[in-house]
Amino acid sequence: MPAPINTFKKAITNGQLQIGFWQSLGTTITAEISAYSGFDWLLLDGEHGPNEIRDIRDQLQVVGPSPSQAVVRISGVDVVQVKRVMDAGAQSILVPMVDTAEDAALMAKAMRYPPEGIRGNGSGVVRASDYGRTPGYLTNANDEACLLVQAETITAVNNLEAICAIDGVDGVFIGPSDLATSMGHIGNPGHPEVQAVIEDAILRICATGKAAGILMADETKARRYIELGALYVAVGSDVSILANGAKNLAAKYLGGAVASTKGQVY
Repeated sequence: MPAPINTFKKAITNGQLQIGFWQSLGTTITAEISAYSGFDWLLLDGEHGPNEIRDIRDQLQVVGPSPSQAVVRISGVDVVQVKRVMDAGAQSILVPMVDTAEDAALMAKAMRYPPEGIRGNGSGVVRASDYGRTPGYLTNANDEACLLVQAETITAVNNLEAICAIDGVDGVFIGPSDLATSMGHIGNPGHPEVQAVIEDAILRICATGKAAGILMADETKARRYIELGALYVAVGSDVSILANGAKNLAAKYLGGAVASTKGQVY
């Protein structure tokens, strides 16, 4: 029995739009609720979310049987983190702040066993192989690994084609908030200059044959990115849904401003 088919990777490789939802609260309860809400994929956030390896493992356990597919974001370009989240059962990984082709190449190798890569082999004792009970796991684990790298700076945008050319990179994900900061527009990802760079980046990524992705809660902008060819688009987060929903409910009875997602990334 081989490693499970990575249906998220298969979908974006075949050009099928995948709508996602960000998991920032770091709990199995919200992950479970979200996993059965109709989204194609959920992002388990190990960069800005309060997630350690056990938290990620537990969320992978509740998302696994659901119709949604899990993508795990680690905290940075880190070989050891890649190994640990993959051993916990992740097949799709999002790596933030990938500025160069060298960064991307290192992460591609970190996701794969030798000779293609440098992933350490503990397959006999980890959740990814059902604790050694999937005897054929090693035969196709490399093929089912999906690497998404985040372009979040002007340096990364300038290196897009070189990053996309790396074998083992399946997609490039634009980070609007950090990109805006990199461009001198901190807190304003909706600035026309930032939006122009984002739209151009999506077109350039698609032109290389790799899948483009982005996070954007603003529906108008999210739909625009989809029109441009973005294939995996996260359209909100557990935090924003709870925060805005609670605020709006209170406003119905107590008065106050109604929350809006216009211009909101998360």
